[in-house]
Amino acid sequence: MDLYQKLLNKDKFFLIAGPCVVEEEKMMFEVAEKLIEETDKRNIPFIFKSSYIKANRTSIDSPMGAGLEKGLKILRKIKEELNIPILTDIHEISEVDTVAEVADIIQVPAFLSRQTNLIVAMAKTGRIINIKKGQFMAPEDMKAAVEKALSVNNNKILLTERGTSFGYHNLVVDFRGFAIMKRIGYPVIFDVTHSLQKPSIDRTSGGSPEFAPMMARAALATGIVDGLFIETHPNPKEALSDADSMLPLSEIPQLLDDCLSLF
Repeated sequence: MDLYQKLLNKDKFFLIAGPCVVEEEKMMFEVAEKLIEETDKRNIPFIFKSSYIKANRTSIDSPMGAGLEKGLKILRKIKEELNIPILTDIHEISEVDTVAEVADIIQVPAFLSRQTNLIVAMAKTGRIINIKKGQFMAPEDMKAAVEKALSVNNNKILLTERGTSFGYHNLVVDFRGFAIMKRIGYPVIFDVTHSLQKPSIDRTSGGSPEFAPMMARAALATGIVDGLFIETHPNPKEALSDADSMLPLSEIPQLLDDCLSLF
């Protein structure tokens, strides 16, 4: 069974998780191995997520990640040595083919979810495409984004909710959006930790990760959400990106158990 069919036929929910950006190799393996251990024992399909670069940082001084060559080298090593699928996001059309050689799922970042040429180029690779709903988009607007991938005959599509802008420095999640996006006809993912961000406060983004377990359970309780997306780190305060919104790795097991109690 290929990965997309596995996600379509999951028993309860699947998990996409990992650090926001690729950091040093030892820590990346530590996170991946822990997530594999916890999802295997609970029979939860798992995709490891990390970004080789984050182009949409708040400040010019913010770290952007390992970069294309080094970042993909680490992600490839994790994929091959631990035998797990990889998700990463792409910001530039010129990087699409190179990334597709490593990633099983390539992600359209929320800020770029209206970029027609980028979505089409990503879809042409034949990889699974995860389209994150822009903070500025209504859930029904995702149908037009899906049609861009379908225009090149790629129907291996995932749709991700990551919150909607509410004022200047806050996000809210309208749970009606899960049902609206599901009507488009593709699996719906809830990006738990990004939906709890407090975007661009001063020169960084803040967050409220303490609400992640509650929001994850609430989303799955709708009976509509197929997967959870969670950024996690052994010590979020030391992370190079999204330090204030990532969930501590040690809290993942309890979150998964709490979510499984719904089924």
